[in-house]
Amino acid sequence: MIKILLNGCLGKMGQAVESCANSRDDVMISCGVDIAEGNKNYPVYRCFVDVEETPDIIIDFSNPLVLDDMLSFAVEKKIPVIICTTGFSEEQVKKIKDTAKDIPVFYSGNMSLGINVLIALSKMAAKVLSNSFDIEVIEKHHNQKIDAPSGTALMIADAISEEVKDTQYVYDRHSYRKKREHNEIGIHSIRGGTIVGEHEVIFAGHDEVVSLKHQAQSKGVFAAGAVNAAVYLKDKPSGLYDMSDVLRG
Repeated sequence: MIKILLNGCLGKMGQAVESCANSRDDVMISCGVDIAEGNKNYPVYRCFVDVEETPDIIIDFSNPLVLDDMLSFAVEKKIPVIICTTGFSEEQVKKIKDTAKDIPVFYSGNMSLGINVLIALSKMAAKVLSNSFDIEVIEKHHNQKIDAPSGTALMIADAISEEVKDTQYVYDRHSYRKKREHNEIGIHSIRGGTIVGEHEVIFAGHDEVVSLKHQAQSKGVFAAGAVNAAVYLKDKPSGLYDMSDVLRG
């Protein structure tokens, strides 16, 4: 039985992870950390320095502000960590990657199996179409999401950039008037209602358009991906992992 410390346990994604864990017999939530106040049927702490349990792994669906405390705790206790939070600064991303030299770190902007298949397909399409097709990424989320663009949209763009050299990300075109450059990847964010998450990659060529799209119908797909990642990561050596490792595994 894998014992999980759930960071952000009182949030919506934390509740989804808890529900997923409760439906399985190979994992359990042993404790949680959340800056909000609330009760669970397991201990909930306001900060990591107060945690008394020794979990096997940490699943993080919280806030970038908590990153430093969480990583310090994980390194001190030699606990693998699965980081599902988005909206990190470049400096924070570097710290995540540096921490992976000391402990196993699973870092992904999206834990859905389907979205990672979309990313793989987008890379294939970009390799074939990029010379004569323009590439745009559109992401839609609920009106409570704070960061924009989504971490997943950036994952998609970054993956495409591995196949298409010298790309330039463009987030907003209203401030200047000029024709689109071919090396641009437009990234557009829509916020409204209760949209769980939609991502579309558009390859627009002369008289034809190829569109790849993924829709998440519930937060459960991300929770299941995080729990599967926990099972995968246990007993792995130090290093940086992502969903592509789980797919191969």
